[in-house]
Amino acid sequence: MNGQKADRMKELVELLNRAGKAYYQDAEEMISNLEYDELYDELKSLEEELGTTLAGSPTVNVGYEVLSELPKEWHESPMLSLDKTKDIEELRRFIGDQRVMISWKLDGLTIVLTYRDGELFKAVTRGNGEVGEVITNNARVFKNVPLKIAYKGELILRGEAVISYRDFEKINEEIEDADVRYKNPRNLCSGSVRQLNNEITAKRNVRFFAFSLVQAEDVDFHNSRECQMEWLSKQGFEVVEHHMATVDTVEKEVQDFSERIADNAFPSDGLVLIYDDIAYGLSLGRTSKFPRDSFAFKWADEVRETKFLKIEWSPSRTGLINPVAIFEPVELEGTTVSRASVHNISIMEELELGAGDRIEVYKANMIIPQIARNLTKSGVDDIPKSCPVCGEKTEVRKVSNAKALYCTNPECQAKHVKAFCLFVSRDALNIEGLSEATLEKFIAKGFIREFSDIFHLDSHSGEIQHMEGFGEKSYKNLIASIEKARQTTLPRVVYSLGITGIGLANAKVICKEFKNDVDAMIHADEETLDAIDGIGGVLAGAFVSYFKDEKHIKILLNLLKELEIPEEIADNTERILEGKKFVITGSVTHFANRGEVKELIESLGGKVTGSVTAKTDYLINNDVHSTSSKNKKANELNIPIISEEDFIKITQGRI
Repeated sequence: MNGQKADRMKELVELLNRAGKAYYQDAEEMISNLEYDELYDELKSLEEELGTTLAGSPTVNVGYEVLSELPKEWHESPMLSLDKTKDIEELRRFIGDQRVMISWKLDGLTIVLTYRDGELFKAVTRGNGEVGEVITNNARVFKNVPLKIAYKGELILRGEAVISYRDFEKINEEIEDADVRYKNPRNLCSGSVRQLNNEITAKRNVRFFAFSLVQAEDVDFHNSRECQMEWLSKQGFEVVEHHMATVDTVEKEVQDFSERIADNAFPSDGLVLIYDDIAYGLSLGRTSKFPRDSFAFKWADEVRETKFLKIEWSPSRTGLINPVAIFEPVELEGTTVSRASVHNISIMEELELGAGDRIEVYKANMIIPQIARNLTKSGVDDIPKSCPVCGEKTEVRKVSNAKALYCTNPECQAKHVKAFCLFVSRDALNIEGLSEATLEKFIAKGFIREFSDIFHLDSHSGEIQHMEGFGEKSYKNLIASIEKARQTTLPRVVYSLGITGIGLANAKVICKEFKNDVDAMIHADEETLDAIDGIGGVLAGAFVSYFKDEKHIKILLNLLKELEIPEEIADNTERILEGKKFVITGSVTHFANRGEVKELIESLGGKVTGSVTAKTDYLINNDVHSTSSKNKKANELNIPIISEEDFIKITQGRI
């Protein structure tokens, strides 16, 4: 396979998928329809020329499937573990006068792939080494597994399914219950690969890196493992990073790998060495546990002694208060560390962890700081009786045979991170730099207790700039975004409060009805609100109920003191679309995106919905003759399909 063409194919898959997501999910147009079609045709042509189709390619539609259980299957030959060492000298003895291939030992889930007639035929997990689980349909939605390859014989290869640190953190952030978050990328990958519903697998960004070729009929690999890897790469597989080494160069190679592990996108727990000479390696046979042609090198953990200072308690949205050990800074694996997660009270008690103790710390897999042991064991005596965020009572509960600390206050700010996420979102106050993870940290540290506190984060400038992930530049950008957010509109403020059912469009209607009179709004009764067109009894009840709580009124009034809301210019726009319901689909040319069309419709009194129903008045689609599902539905219901130009004529009263 031509390397440049293969790279271009991967580039096109990524670009077209991003454009498709922007178009169908975000109502934004990254590229024109014409450009999309041209790039799609280029990708299709490359796939046909190279005989390769990647799993993520928009040219294939991999169906989702739900299974009742994963079938089991015996491996044709046992998948043995590798003998391990942390000693370079032992690696030298293993190498002898041979040439070896040295590669990352990725920390994920080992998978065996089988191809027949150029197509993915079967995927099986390692399992216990003798029996694995068939996960073929899941492998089809891995981000980088080729579904078709140029080679037509039977191909069997092994590789590691992995999830990157970045995706691991992103997925964990989306799991509200801290108790069920994944402990590490390997656990997440294992759960993702073995899903019964492969739609879930598809969302997890699982990648596959080939590390061993088992069988390929009628291909001459010149008795070389390195040649096998090059051939797999030409077939369209991503292969694990590997270098060649001898007894004289192995120490330098190990050092080079170890220096890069902190920047590695994927988890690794060591290196693998295998003889390049295939026949020689196979001639050595195996022991009852290990093959004799390969060896694993595990990182020798760098352990440092230091002084334990205290436990920092970090509340979460589930009420769980996580203990984090703070100790005097030490250098580990090239970086300075001063904190490590202890997970729960049971581990604290097992370590007998008390202030002033001498402890030994290390980095698991050279990445994650951990406490190895406590040398002085003075005992646990600092479990807080009150929550560090809200000050209410805490309690110790036993969960999954481990003791953990919880806040008992249902109104604790740490339990309402989602409310703050809505507050800073684009349609609300639109504050950049306050991600969900950052908000969690600020709330846990007590920087934010209510919405108005966000406008005083500058009083914590020193602490914020020294937090992980922050620096002077990111701090200044955050403060600038906060200052910019001070000037806003009242509908955005009302929406930002998170009142059940009150979206931005409803907030605009309510504010307009009350002429932006805040006092009149918060003291309105249900009958008055119910009478507003488009609000109704349910939303009226939710709105009135929210402001019956004096605490909510205080939160809003405190917030308004921080904001500048300009006088609304009287809106004399004729509401010519009053009562009309529209659905918008496809690309637009006269507007920046479909969002702008929606805003215009709403400003003229109309409404925009997501699906075509009998209550829809118009479907806007520039391709009025397309056979899309929305067009078909509109035709079935005799709903007019109008172009963008037709819509503009309607707004100008010309139709």
